Amino acid sequence: MCRQTPVMWTWAGLVLGAGLGGFVDGIVAHQLLEWHHMLSGWYPAASAMRINMVADGLFHLACLLSVLVGIGLLASSAVESSPGAGRKLVGWMLAGWGWFNLAEGLVNHQLLGIHHVRPGPHELAYDLGFLALGILLIVGGSLLGRARGLER
Repeated sequence: MCRQTPVMWTWAGLVLGAGLGGFVDGIVAHQLLEWHHMLSGWYPAASAMRINMVADGLFHLACLLSVLVGIGLLASSAVESSPGAGRKLVGWMLAGWGWFNLAEGLVNHQLLGIHHVRPGPHELAYDLGFLALGILLIVGGSLLGRARGLER
């Protein structure tokens, strides 16, 4: 009998979580709330919507590829399911989402300034909240992903 290796579950969860976190950011902040677009810090949306829409589309394509790679990792390691494996996977997916938020927030929001979570008043507070959410997801997800007593 084969069992999934914890390393493969960890990577599958992290990659899936990063892709799903990107989708949540793109769908909620970019499309539903219209707070920013991928390059709106460099190209204001009012005058360069086409550039921003193409960049958003490429961003969503990268998120989709991340999810597909994560599913591939999951499928290749899922020879036999063990008790608690689902909770561990969800934990690592949450951690992956957190790593996405941290990378996105530090690189795109702070270092490059290509956009902010919500431009305007309290811009920094929204950016810092996004980073804090990322850290909470990393910590909580990692704890859930590493939880003992979930294996056979």
